Amino acid sequence: MRGQPQALLVATCMAVLCLAAATGASDNTSESESLRCLALTVYWESRSEGRDGMLAVGWVVLNRLRDGGYPNTVCAIVRQGGEHKGCQFSYWCDGASDAPKPEEAWDAAQQVARDLLTNPPPDPTKGALFYHAADVSPAWAKQLQQTTRIGKHLYYRKA
Repeated sequence: MRGQPQALLVATCMAVLCLAAATGASDNTSESESLRCLALTVYWESRSEGRDGMLAVGWVVLNRLRDGGYPNTVCAIVRQGGEHKGCQFSYWCDGASDAPKPEEAWDAAQQVARDLLTNPPPDPTKGALFYHAADVSPAWAKQLQQTTRIGKHLYYRKA
């Protein structure tokens, strides 16, 4: 029973990627684009937190992918809200370059993204759809259930 949610998520992710490839989905998100979007997200949002922090941020994206209340591709989830201030992942709309520096953290982010999209490890966030840095207290967090703290981030799911 314990592995079923991860197996379901792998099947869902693979089905979305295969369907997009087979049908030429309207947003043209390819498997390599999904990998790059996820790698950039875990890099910019948690590169200083090592593999555990990167996995946690990546799981938030995957949890949103299967939630149904979010877009149906990794890239669309990451870019959601980027057309105006207040996007979901702050690196995406901060106006700075999104080009990673070629370093160990970028290599690790790419490996984490590959692992999450092909054979995801157990979800350390316990189904979290949201997170924020532990040194801030956003108003929206009061309406959610905190699931865990990993590194410098607090993780939440709907209450």
